Amino acid sequence: MTNEVVVIGAGVIGLSSALELVRAGKRVTVIADRKPAETVSAVAAAIWEPYDAFPRDMVLRWSLDALTTFNELAADPSTGVHLREGVNLQREADKHAWWAGGVVAARPASPDELPDGAISGEVCTLPVITMPVYLEWLLQRCSESGVTFEWRSLASLDEVGHGDCPIVVAAGLRAGELVAGEKLVPVRGQIVRLANPGLTRWYIDEDNPSGTTYIIPRVDDVICGGTNEPGVTVADADPVVAEAILARARRLEPMLEQAEVLADVVGFRPGRESVRLDATEYSDRRVVHCYGHGGAGVTTSWGAARDVVRLVDGKPIENSDSSNFSRSTT
Repeated sequence: MTNEVVVIGAGVIGLSSALELVRAGKRVTVIADRKPAETVSAVAAAIWEPYDAFPRDMVLRWSLDALTTFNELAADPSTGVHLREGVNLQREADKHAWWAGGVVAARPASPDELPDGAISGEVCTLPVITMPVYLEWLLQRCSESGVTFEWRSLASLDEVGHGDCPIVVAAGLRAGELVAGEKLVPVRGQIVRLANPGLTRWYIDEDNPSGTTYIIPRVDDVICGGTNEPGVTVADADPVVAEAILARARRLEPMLEQAEVLADVVGFRPGRESVRLDATEYSDRRVVHCYGHGGAGVTTSWGAARDVVRLVDGKPIENSDSSNFSRSTT
């Protein structure tokens, strides 16, 4: 088998996969119609949290693998990865974050750490990633490691070229256009970006009765969200939704009252019933599918990328009985 691999997509999944493939001794070409800064990855909040992706056991395995890597990257400020303590809030009795058991040093929140209406919560330290910085770091690492880039659009896998080498489809929503029979759903997310008034603690409040709420402080800004609208394709930010997001966030964190609004941002997550990570054959070449990560692309990135390498090499990966992976040919 050839040592060359083509990766389609230059978001966080594509770049992470490319870097892991190079580390495994492959010659890698990335083909993408958008630069990393133009992908949905660039507008992710982004905090490590396995959000809106299935099957949960596989997602958790990839996520915990990635968590170890992000914790290591946080030692280098140039990566854009920083460790932040925060609270995942619960508003129902006996409910806990399904992923918290895998996070070292997670502890129950004390009463004085809970806002009005929250019954409990998990306090833990998680990676918060400033995505424009992180994607640029990933791009540079790929380039320095010998990855080559072709900035062009593909109408089908037949246009990839590069002989019969394996192809990794890590194109997010675009995978639905490149892979026959594949169905991905755009999941619209709207956020508000504010100047950071000095916050370091994050909050996640998925069960807020007024709507899912999160506050993710990065170095210079704070990301407040959000929405999760499957099938909605309106690209313009809705000012009414933006005001509602701000109102919820300010109730949780009064320090945001006077924070300057920098931007209202909309992105489209690649929704799928379950993440697809498997291998098929197409025109006598191996095709590895890695997409449908929903709101957990950053969170699962390194774990998924390492499974991509295994599949490219024809090795099995640890599958889940609850998975719904497609095994049909492309």
